[in-house]
Amino acid sequence: MVKNKDVVLSLKNVWKVYEMGEVSVKALQNVSIDIERGDFVAIIGASGSGKSTMMNLIGCLDLPSKGEIFLQDNNIANLPESDLSTLRGKTIGFIFQQYNLIPSISSFDNILLPMEFQEINDVDSAKRANRLLEIVGLADKANNRPTQLSGGQQQRVSIARSLANDPEIILADEPTGALDSVTGKQIIQLLRKLWKEDKKTIIMVTHDLNLANYANTIIELKDGEILRTYKNKKIQEVK
Repeated sequence: MVKNKDVVLSLKNVWKVYEMGEVSVKALQNVSIDIERGDFVAIIGASGSGKSTMMNLIGCLDLPSKGEIFLQDNNIANLPESDLSTLRGKTIGFIFQQYNLIPSISSFDNILLPMEFQEINDVDSAKRANRLLEIVGLADKANNRPTQLSGGQQQRVSIARSLANDPEIILADEPTGALDSVTGKQIIQLLRKLWKEDKKTIIMVTHDLNLANYANTIIELKDGEILRTYKNKKIQEVK
């Protein structure tokens, strides 16, 4: 692969085919896309368009049936699982629609977990967890468990957790899907701040066209193929 410092993630002729008995389901077909460093990308499409499959491949949670995926110039199919796990942990932070927080531990400890997996020392981990709680406006909720938080607060903890290892890429799966409109705007405002001020690469998977309008680049999927990719000429501001 020819290295391009402006591309952080690249899919080259990627297929994902699921074998279901005698039936082959083509979830993605011949997808090629470059994600530029520091971009805010929205991946959109109807149910069954291939969004979830693409998210799993972009997040290095699955491997393609055919084609190549390069993350920071590493072909993920060629990496041993241990190396892939380390690269994923350092490079990608995940934000999920249903938060995926561990209910039995505090907000603080949920944010610590990714740093423990990367074997960052306890002192530095604690300092960073507290700082991230401040960034998302939850310094006073450090000892609260997820069940003691509102949906918006849980999503803020999820965002703080995604930033634990200072990843270059934030991968958000329907990040406002479980929230009311007011709280959803607060979350998208936080994501845009991470993009504009902290220069993070944001990749957001959504079926919501209004949400996609907050992004800079839009990738539209249909039936497992890229229907079109375009720059958003009128990026919606959060009000």
